Amino acid sequence: MTNSNAAAVILAAGKGTRMKSSLPKVMHAIAGRPMIGHVLASLAPLGCDPAVVVVAPGMDRVARAVAPAPTAIQAEQLGTAHAVLAARNALAGFAGDVLVLYGDSPFISTETLQRLLDRRRAADDPAVVVLGMRPDDPAEYGRLVLAGDGTLDAIVEFRDADPAQRAIDLCNSGVMAIDGRRLFDLLDQVGNANAKGEYYLTDIIAIARARGLVCAVVEAPAEELMGINSRVELAVAEALFQDRMRARAMAEGATLIDPRTVYFSHDTRLGRDVVIGPSVVFGPGVTIGDEVEIRAFCHIEGARIEDGAIIGPFARLRPGTELGPRVHIGNFVEVKNGRLGAGAKANHLAYIGDASVGAASNVGAGTIVCNYDGFDKTRTEIGAGSFIGSNSTLVSPLQIGDGAFVAAGSVITRDVPADALAVARGRQTDKPGWAGKFREYKQEMKRSSGATGKKG
Repeated sequence: MTNSNAAAVILAAGKGTRMKSSLPKVMHAIAGRPMIGHVLASLAPLGCDPAVVVVAPGMDRVARAVAPAPTAIQAEQLGTAHAVLAARNALAGFAGDVLVLYGDSPFISTETLQRLLDRRRAADDPAVVVLGMRPDDPAEYGRLVLAGDGTLDAIVEFRDADPAQRAIDLCNSGVMAIDGRRLFDLLDQVGNANAKGEYYLTDIIAIARARGLVCAVVEAPAEELMGINSRVELAVAEALFQDRMRARAMAEGATLIDPRTVYFSHDTRLGRDVVIGPSVVFGPGVTIGDEVEIRAFCHIEGARIEDGAIIGPFARLRPGTELGPRVHIGNFVEVKNGRLGAGAKANHLAYIGDASVGAASNVGAGTIVCNYDGFDKTRTEIGAGSFIGSNSTLVSPLQIGDGAFVAAGSVITRDVPADALAVARGRQTDKPGWAGKFREYKQEMKRSSGATGKKG
């Protein structure tokens, strides 16, 4: 549902030079989702309309990633106030509350944003509500100076603060909720008479206070408000997110044998009594049913696994994989865009690509589904109760009927009827006594070579 009383402006035009990357900073991923995606996901339950993402020229990749959210272009990077002004047209005529967030701060929660809005709508009608934090090391954050009644009196930048102000541990996160009726009037008064010649959003506090308007503060944990500006900080954020996901998974009924080595995606869904071995990695789009066991060193992405399945060790499940109840996928088995029915097994060294395997079928070790001919990908359909012998090659497109047997070592290029045995391999030929004669021949060759002094 949309919320006609709230809008959002997400600042995402920063170049992220410390990332040393051609990828826009906000597109770097945490748990498989770009940073900007995490911010939009936290906003979504609030129904802000519009939620405008401010980007720099040429950031088409960001615009595609945030769609259908609209974007506004900040033609020059002249500071945070200037960035919010870029959203003026998108917010034309809007008189509700405007949240200002940052695309490189992915951990801010929906609950925190709601508290900001609630404070903005309080009886004292604050023009601006700033989100504050108390980091372990305040470092060079701007300090939030409170009035005697607890309202916000000023934001003092570290370089401008006196010793008493620097001793304040309540710091500015940059996130704000602003009265939309006053937003652009305040922004139009911001100047750039500072060392960098930039227009700072924080200056609206002094402007509002000079007009006798109330400003306020809401606090949130510093961990929730961390910004990411380098690869090192990105790694710290990934570790933080993974720790949260691991703790949540275990709290909701999953067993992680070695939690530190399990990596989740932002959208991983686990059932109850799931057991996950060491060094398992989940990519985006994975849903796991109840009582599933995932053994060590598996990589799973874009897959749905139903109750009671056993996966791995060393299995790879790629996008489009659907495993029915009690399916067994064993060591060094890869499944891509494949569906396996209830109780089907592929326990060793197999590739099942663009294929369906019926219930209770068995795919033997070394089986390969040849789904690609260099131009097109085609499917193989294996019926229920079928048996595919070891080291078989199934050349798609194929239909293998229910209950069919494929003999080990076969190369199958035609459909196999139900309950038939398909054998497609060279006939074995035995030559009695050949091995002994061969050995005698080789020994004679060695003796002859030694007598002449020649070496083979």
